[in-house]
Amino acid sequence: METVNIHEAKTQLSKLLEGVSKGQPFIIAKAGKPVARVVSIDAPEAGQVKRLGFLKDQIQVPDDFDRMGEDEILSRFGLNDAPAP
Repeated sequence: METVNIHEAKTQLSKLLEGVSKGQPFIIAKAGKPVARVVSIDAPEAGQVKRLGFLKDQIQVPDDFDRMGEDEILSRFGLNDAPAP
């Protein structure tokens, strides 16, 4: 994320806001310390983003998922005759 000082933000506000509208937020800093983050109005807020379980009820994982292709994998390593644990 780009960081700009207050003077640069004032002189290039139109350009910076055009970037924000294209998904490029920026930070305004005063004396090198961040004071504000400028993001698109429709950007999700920090606590609003939910990642865990975002595909729940949209996909199904087979019960044997961890064993899918097991025979082929073992044969490629020459282990298809190995005793099962």
